[in-house]
Amino acid sequence: MIEVEILGARLIPDDGPSLACVRCLCVLATAAVGVEDGHLAIEFLDAERITELNSEHRGKPVPTDVLSFPIDGVEVAGGVPRELGDVVICPEHTTDLREAVVHGVLHLLGMDHETDAGEMLRLQAELLSQKAVHPGDGEDVEVRDHA
Repeated sequence: MIEVEILGARLIPDDGPSLACVRCLCVLATAAVGVEDGHLAIEFLDAERITELNSEHRGKPVPTDVLSFPIDGVEVAGGVPRELGDVVICPEHTTDLREAVVHGVLHLLGMDHETDAGEMLRLQAELLSQKAVHPGDGEDVEVRDHA
């Protein structure tokens, strides 16, 4: 099972995806590359915080839409729960939050649109075109909001 922790949900605009939709997008993206178990976090941040992270980790002191921070990589030891990593998203600098979620999760799983001849972006488009991205109950979604 993929466990999805959602932080900063208060920053999702009213017309943004539901928390259940965010979880579903994460599960679809992980399943598409063969990952069925693990934990990941999606955090919604303001422009100031994502600018700090972008500067610290990429040397670009400007806001961006999404950053991914993988933890366990592609392989983990047998029997050890897999910590996939964290995706941080700035709704203020994102035109499509659903796309940012899928994009960030695919990066956690080792995909890179800058080196893969379009494979990641094709998969991203395919996943976003699926109609089953709005589950009803949001089961297994842990929501934590903090200042």
